[in-house]
Formats: sequence, C-alpha cells, structure tokens
Amino acid sequence: MHLSYKKFRSNKVKKILSIIGIVTLCTVGVCAVPSIRNSLQPISNKLFNSSKIIFKSSNHSDESNIGLNLSWQVSNLDIQINAKSAILVDENSGQILFEKSPHEKLAIASVTKIMTMLLICESIDNNQISLDDMVTCSEYANSVKEAQIYLAVNEKMSVRDMLKGIAVVSGNDASIALAEKIALSEDAFVVKMNEKAKELNMNNTNFANCTGLPNDNNYSSAYDVSLMSRELMKHEVIKPFLKIWLDSLRDGKFMLANRNRLIRFYEGATGIKTGSTEKAGFCLSASATREGLSLISVVLGSESSDKRFEDSKKLLDHGFVNYAAIDELNCDEIVGRVKVKKGNIEELEVKIKDTKRPVISKSKRNLVRKEIKLPAYVKAKIKQGDKIGEIIYKIDNTEIYRVDLVAVSDIKKISFGHAISKTFKDWINIGRK
Repeated sequence: MHLSYKKFRSNKVKKILSIIGIVTLCTVGVCAVPSIRNSLQPISNKLFNSSKIIFKSSNHSDESNIGLNLSWQVSNLDIQINAKSAILVDENSGQILFEKSPHEKLAIASVTKIMTMLLICESIDNNQISLDDMVTCSEYANSVKEAQIYLAVNEKMSVRDMLKGIAVVSGNDASIALAEKIALSEDAFVVKMNEKAKELNMNNTNFANCTGLPNDNNYSSAYDVSLMSRELMKHEVIKPFLKIWLDSLRDGKFMLANRNRLIRFYEGATGIKTGSTEKAGFCLSASATREGLSLISVVLGSESSDKRFEDSKKLLDHGFVNYAAIDELNCDEIVGRVKVKKGNIEELEVKIKDTKRPVISKSKRNLVRKEIKLPAYVKAKIKQGDKIGEIIYKIDNTEIYRVDLVAVSDIKKISFGHAISKTFKDWINIGRK
C-alpha cells in the first residue's frame, strides 16, 4: 500500500510538472513569435478592458477601478455603415457618438427640407404666420415635379396642411408655396436658408433651393445635417407632424403615408426626414427617444432605401444599447441657496442655466459623481441669470462636464443707511430672543 501510494503520488507529480512545462512552452512560444502574440493581443485587450474590479474601503466611500478606461469621450467603435457618410449625435448636447466622413460635402436631396421646415417653424414661433393662415399655390409652385401633394394653381390650403405635406410626403409644391408665403419668392427664402446655415456653423453646406431637387450648388454634410436637425427638434410645433405615419389632406380625399418607415417600425422614433435622388443616393436624418435619451442619426449616400434604414437603425441601436445621459437636469429646479451681503434679500436661490448634458457609456454611469460648487456668500447687486456657481461631474476625480448655476432673481444693493437700520433691527430681535 505504501509503495503503491508513493508510485501514484510520483505519477501525479510528473503529470502536474508536464502540464506546467507545456503551459510554459506555449507562453514562451507566444511571446517569441510576433504573429501569434499580435493576433492574441486584441483578445487580451478586450478581456482586460471589459473587466471592472471595484475595491471598496471600509467606509464604502472610495472606489478604484482596474482595467477601465475612465475617459468620458466616446470613441468610434467598429460599426459597419454602408452609407458614404454618417453620424450619430446626442440631440440634447450635440455630442458625437459615431462618425464616418462626417464633413464630406454631398448632395442631400429632400433632407434639404429640414432647413425649409426650420424656417417655417421660426416664422410660426415669431408670429409671422400661423398654422391656420391660408396659403395660395402659385403657378411656379404648381409646376414643380417629383414629390407633390398636387396643389392646383390658386388652390388655397392652410399652413398646417402644407407643413404636414412637407413633413410626411416631402411635398415640393408645398415647400415652395410656404417659401413664397414667408419670403415672397423661393430665391429670397433660399437666402434666409443660407443665412441660417451660417448662423448654425454649417460650414460645408450651401442651399440652392428649398426642395432639394438636383442642383450642383445644393449640398451639405452629415455633421451639418445633424446641426440643423437638432435645431429643428427644438421647435415643439413640428414634432407632431414628424411622427405622423398615416394621415390625409382635403377632408380625407388625399391620403398621406410617411416615407420614413422608422416612424412605424422603430420604437421611440420621432422623425425626421428622408431624401433620395440619383446623385444623392438614399439619405435619412432619423431621430428617436428612449428612457430620456434622444439621439439623431444621419446617413447620406446609401445604395438603397433598405440600406439607409438598416444603417439608421444600426446607429440608433448602438446609441441606446451603450450610452446614457449622465443626469436628468431640470432648469426650474432650485439647486442651492447662497447668503447675500448688502442686498435687499438675505438669500439667493440658484438653478441650472441649461439642460445640456453629455452622454457616457452605460458601464460608467454609476461611477459619475456630482460636485456642487457655490460661494459662501455673494455681494449685491445681482442680476437674474448671473453665474453664481457650477455643478462639476467627475469620474474618479477626472472632470467630464460642468454646468453653470445662475441666479434665479435680481438682487438690489441696499444703501449704507438701510444696512445700518437692518443691523439695528437684527440686534433688537436677538435681544428679544
């Protein structure tokens, strides 16, 4: 029994030593052969970078992370997009989540009408026109071909219905009729379009018409389209039109079906505009909102209608699966209070200046820490909107974003006599207590 056990133990040790030897030889071989080492490196990196180890101190207040890239900037992942140019942005902040040749100048076909609708919305918001105003179709508007709602010469239709015709079926005749209503002529309207493009820093864009019909001087880029798309989505008046799937004009006699199939088949879709010509290929600026995150994808120059929708869904899916907004900001929420010296009130309320906030990888969302920085006091005079402090967002002490905190109201500076009187009253009140 004793000899048998010794023999068994000896054999077991030999097997263990053999395994160790094989592992050692494999390791040396991998290190020695560059091709093998290089082929395994991406797998190794992926394994380590996807691993997060959190060590908590006894008071559970500190966390350190190993193998986690704490940079908040979003990097381009290997997403295969067939379109010539594409971009994915956060609608709220404009933060770029993906890009492919985003500044290449390309024909954009009826995606041009995003700017057309933007100027129409601005005219409505500025009370230059209203949704109930009637618009008369000119001979020129009637003469334009391709996508139409078939306006007859001198036919009258409301701004509401014409805007619906542009948003849902890309009506060229409705676009020109409304352009003439606002600026008296399409040419004058196009001047306004280019002025707005310049205001939005659309540096690779030029408009030659309000329809997107073929013209060598009508072009834009995926990035620029995202800029005007974000600007359009700031106008509440347009949102119901962009989400229409089926509707009608002329008391139900003319049916409308949205050319943007994502409105029907993509969860959370909110817009925006399709376009296609032989030169432009198939284009789409698409928007969607899920769980408080709103994204805009732009694809230009797709080979087919199906591929533009596939690319758009792929981009939006990537955004919703992997990213989240770092915080839900409310401009009306009182974030803090600061004591006031020499003012007509003793305490100043502060709130967030705007609700722009970046998005980050969902895997890092729980690592974000918020630090509110406010002074111990401020001196009057203070104007509403004056910057008082900041909220700073950090991951592991690395700043990723900051937002200004501003005064909710005006504070007047009190006179020296008033200050003395107030101090005297405070002393009296203290004595009474």
